[in-house]
Amino acid sequence: MNRILVKPNSSHPARPYAAAARPALYSALATALFSCAVVSAAAQVLPAPPSVTVPPSSIAGPNDTGSRFHTNLEFLSLAKGAVTPNGPPFPGAAYNTPSSIACVYGLQPAVAGCNPYNTTLNPAGGSRAIAVVDAYDNPNIYYDTAIFNSQFAVTTTPPNVVYAPSGAFPPGACTGPATQPPSAAGTGWDIEASLDVQWAHAMAPGAALYLVEAQSSSLLDLLCAVSVAGSLVSKAGGGEISMSFGGAEFNGENIADPVFTTPGIVYFASTGDTPGVIYPSASPNVIAVGGTSISRNVLSDNFRFENTWQETGGGLSAFEARPAYQNGITGLVGASRGVPDVSADANVFTGVWVFNSSNVPECVPAGCWFIVGGTSLSSPLWAGITNAAGHFLASSAAELSRIYADPPQAFNDITVGTCGLYMGEVAAAGWDFCSGQGTPKGYPGK
Repeated sequence: MNRILVKPNSSHPARPYAAAARPALYSALATALFSCAVVSAAAQVLPAPPSVTVPPSSIAGPNDTGSRFHTNLEFLSLAKGAVTPNGPPFPGAAYNTPSSIACVYGLQPAVAGCNPYNTTLNPAGGSRAIAVVDAYDNPNIYYDTAIFNSQFAVTTTPPNVVYAPSGAFPPGACTGPATQPPSAAGTGWDIEASLDVQWAHAMAPGAALYLVEAQSSSLLDLLCAVSVAGSLVSKAGGGEISMSFGGAEFNGENIADPVFTTPGIVYFASTGDTPGVIYPSASPNVIAVGGTSISRNVLSDNFRFENTWQETGGGLSAFEARPAYQNGITGLVGASRGVPDVSADANVFTGVWVFNSSNVPECVPAGCWFIVGGTSLSSPLWAGITNAAGHFLASSAAELSRIYADPPQAFNDITVGTCGLYMGEVAAAGWDFCSGQGTPKGYPGK
């Protein structure tokens, strides 16, 4: 797999796109991996084989530790000129839809193979509220969400967009007016917001959904936005908050841990897309969500099994002590907080469809379908599934106690694959550093 790291550029900051020849292994998937959402009839042009783009928002800077967070996503690159009057799933591109995810994770009655072309039942349920927190302003979030909902027959409910003020110390404090943040277009944060909104809503279509936009990707601005999200969800009677962002751990991070303790709210955070531990997923007050791979038969596109995603974050926290709910795995984690707690699909090559109309110049203004992965996906998946389960526990700690106490049949236990530095961690029965307790298996234990 060739990976393209597209870094910010002063002259072209909004071009996270590159095209080049890719291994023959992926040539069979070359038919319409991306498609601009042009509804007029047009001849379909075969795109180049898929490549991976890591947007600027997912690249940590040398001075970011303790001051700035980043997204945890990557996507399959645009093949310029790929046009179709229809939307996904496209022939030869069996990436996941809301109904295929519902099938794989037991959220709807099983359909043999959980094939994206054959499944039709989307997740159902959801109530109270979910908030997703992102940096900057997605300029087309209502349009993007409407296209996604229409394409996959998801209940058409627009998100509630809320601007957060600037952050202040201590973490979680806010200051100044809640003005519209700078545009996220082309940074990767716009793809992040589209992903978070579309897939949290798809998992719990009955829940009120808030997109809380921070003024920037700074630690203080994003944690202020988390506090704003906490107030909104609390007023709705409780629910979940998803944070797909994170950054390297830092000494003193536990000062921010109280931000994730608003009563009646369960907090989720991505564990990252490289080996190791990031914050806020390391917080004992947050459910740390890692990534897996949903493997399909290359000929039939049917689901085969779920295994690890080798790029997922996980390990032992350098600064957070083992919480009480992990006492049962002391032999694995010792005195430290271990992550992840749970996992879900995150491998971009087994990723999901996301619609966005602001990230790539070739997709403005009509929009394009992206195939997105990274643990930025697994966090909103879990937030939505937990909401639809309907238990609404009092805190993340209460939810985590349930996760670690419930029997194994509440999860798909991932026992195949490796992860970590030098791929030194191996999936095993029960909790492990690659997938935690496992992936969703219906609604029990959520």
